[in-house]
Amino acid sequence: MGAIIVAMPKHDDSVRISAVIKEGGIWEEVFICETASKILQMIENMDISIVVCTRRLRDMGYEELHEYLPANVNMLLLTKDVRTDLFSSNIIILQMPFKTADLASSIRMLLPDGYKRRTRPAARTDGDRLTIDKAKHLLMDRNNMTEPEAYRYLQKNSMDMGRTLLETAHMILTMNGG
Repeated sequence: MGAIIVAMPKHDDSVRISAVIKEGGIWEEVFICETASKILQMIENMDISIVVCTRRLRDMGYEELHEYLPANVNMLLLTKDVRTDLFSSNIIILQMPFKTADLASSIRMLLPDGYKRRTRPAARTDGDRLTIDKAKHLLMDRNNMTEPEAYRYLQKNSMDMGRTLLETAHMILTMNGG
């Protein structure tokens, strides 16, 4: 079982929800993000199991974020309006305002039965980061992409092909003689 990411438009709300999760004994590893791109970066580098967010973050809505999330990452959507266009087995909707106990039980529902902590994947080496950066810059130069677009392209292709970001970067560099 990986970590939990809390992403709310207001930082103070993220801190309060994070405190409920930690102090309630639900889970120890809780990270706060302010943007969906940061969530996607963290998911690539760490073992993340649950994303707690609202309908709209600074850079994208929950529907688009859900498209980029790997299938094994669950989403707890906190919203005032429970009507959504996106229904999925890995999204639970909690209507705001909510009680602390409702938040805790919703997160526990997303945790698998008999969950155990997994170890974190090894951190990337400088060489790995350099390879990913080379692939990003190649995509930026050849396809007129911004850096976030190139990174998202790498991430999406990695997830679609079931490969790591590093493997996808190597493949792009090899295919383009880089």
